Amino acid sequence: MRDSFRCRTALNVDGRSVQVANLRALEKRGRPVAHLPYTLRILLENLLRHEDGVSVTAADIEGLLRWSPTAAPSTEIPFVPGRVLMQDFTGVPAVVDLASMRDAMKKMGGDPTKVNPNQPVELVIDHSVQVDAYASTDAKRKNTELEFARNKERYQFLRWGQQAFRNFRVVPPDTGIVHQVNIEYLARVVMMSSDWAFPDTVVGTDSHTTMVNGLGVLGWGVGGIEAEAAMLGQAVSMLIPQVVGVRLEGALPEGTTATDLVLRVTELLRKANVVGKFVEFFGTGLDQLPLADRATVANMAPEYGATCGFFPVDDVTIEYLRFSGRDDRQVRLVRSYMREQGLLRHGASPDPEYSEVLRLDLSTIEPCLAGPKRPQDRLPLAKVKSNFAANLPSMVVAKKDDASANAESGVPQMVEVHGRRGQIENGSVVIAAITSCTNTSNPSVMMAAGLVAKKAVARGLTSKPWVKTSLAPGSKVVTEYLTQAGLTPFLEQLGFY
Repeated sequence: MRDSFRCRTALNVDGRSVQVANLRALEKRGRPVAHLPYTLRILLENLLRHEDGVSVTAADIEGLLRWSPTAAPSTEIPFVPGRVLMQDFTGVPAVVDLASMRDAMKKMGGDPTKVNPNQPVELVIDHSVQVDAYASTDAKRKNTELEFARNKERYQFLRWGQQAFRNFRVVPPDTGIVHQVNIEYLARVVMMSSDWAFPDTVVGTDSHTTMVNGLGVLGWGVGGIEAEAAMLGQAVSMLIPQVVGVRLEGALPEGTTATDLVLRVTELLRKANVVGKFVEFFGTGLDQLPLADRATVANMAPEYGATCGFFPVDDVTIEYLRFSGRDDRQVRLVRSYMREQGLLRHGASPDPEYSEVLRLDLSTIEPCLAGPKRPQDRLPLAKVKSNFAANLPSMVVAKKDDASANAESGVPQMVEVHGRRGQIENGSVVIAAITSCTNTSNPSVMMAAGLVAKKAVARGLTSKPWVKTSLAPGSKVVTEYLTQAGLTPFLEQLGFY
């Protein structure tokens, strides 16, 4: 490996000396780095560490050092992610390809066990869950049995893959959603390989891989071919992007949630047209924003169109690593490494240069809903009814049969579910699912759901029989805190098993 910029130094952590591609060393040699957005500093470190004169050249590094905030992207660089994240639907083809390569190796007389991922690959089985049974004490058992029956061969194959390949591990079914498991357990923030320390970076076969940006881990979703290439150690080719900075100020007012915040952020960024750009959050408002709220905002990057929505590592990140049970040595490594590299944000950190700066005062966030069709459409609560009425004509599909005619005219319809009869009409709720990685990333939102359920039960309210209710916590941690808070029984009384 080459070191054209003489930036490889040693860092002592817990009495152990590790090698780093030191960004401060560039500064000392008159190559400014501190003005770069944090995301571009991470890409710069990646280039410095992988410089070999072939796949990564000194010209690639120079191209990033000459980044102009206002210039249109034109310089292409290679990026080698530290690991690859997959879910079961999109991950299976990659494992099939590895198995096929082993077959080919065997036919050519080689050693098939030499075919393995070059980068760490983690696959979380979570996209196979369906809600068939609901609103009953045995709903989870029935749904789990159906899940395993439907996916038996695929699960057996993935289990074989975990045992057969090095650098490949599988998080089993019935554990949690991929992105929640990633921030709670899989993400390192700083990785180690041999005697090298470097920022945790990831590409994933799911667009919402960006949720881990809330933890200061740079990553985004890619297609299967790109993920397989990364898995085999090949660089992802990319244009050095423009970086949009979002200055956060103030604090969320009481009564608002991270969901209210993310809908406002999505609205703001869609208007700014951030497609193909990096988004980076900065400002004093970060100090008031918990890690779970950051993850909620980062998770929605596909909805606002950015490649990523990044939050730099700071004291909030470090505290979350401790809180989520990371090893003390890992936490010390993260702090030491990030401080050494100038990647640890704090109140006195100078603002980087950005291609464009947007401002958002958190104190202006108000309770709202998304809809009525698209998840990125934000509606203040007071306008939900009028907006639904205005959009209803465009949502009704006119047909000649009587049922459709009645629906179009808004005539209530009698239905019978589970032996109970009642009326439904346009606007009736028929599915109530406490789920998705946006909400289950956030304890405050999940606890709020439990508290609402508790108050509803106290007032004698019940769910209508035609409403399909379900509760799909993002991880076993979520299940545990709802149980320990004593809120699970109230959710279940309303049908949310």
